[in-house]
Amino acid sequence: MDRCDECLFVYSEVPGEALPELLRGLGARYATALGAAPDQRRRPAEGVWSPLEYTCHVRDVLRVQGERLALALRVDAPEFVPMGRDERAVTERYNEQEPASVLAELATAADDLAARFAVLGPAELARTGVYPWPQRQARTLLWLGQHTIHEGEHHLLDIRRATGAGPGPDRRP
Repeated sequence: MDRCDECLFVYSEVPGEALPELLRGLGARYATALGAAPDQRRRPAEGVWSPLEYTCHVRDVLRVQGERLALALRVDAPEFVPMGRDERAVTERYNEQEPASVLAELATAADDLAARFAVLGPAELARTGVYPWPQRQARTLLWLGQHTIHEGEHHLLDIRRATGAGPGPDRRP
């Protein structure tokens, strides 16, 4: 995946040096989006997550991507284990979590991942790991960072849709 036709995210438009700033910005953007949701726990339709569930998911994506990044810096071409997104939402009871805590944890995870990417040079960004989604494929750490930004951007769109706010302004990097 190098482009998302749904949210219009284009991976190649995000250079490695932009990753730290974009990651750090996710905390404030999610606080704004979740704060604007009239009912943070309401699922707008069957099979569609609530704004709070999307926020929990992005927090966990940031954490898992941090683990994957660390692994790929230690091991040549590791195989990344799927994060179990749907199972995690159930077992972690996403929709029962405290929104303020989730937002604080998301901001911390975003800042931690940003700091990890900030110290990487071209050689480290070119290292690879086998990513399980959308199909099993070797991906660079640059792509891992770009994909993490895509996850954040895409789920902000999902939150806007879940709250009836529509797609909102184009805020793609």
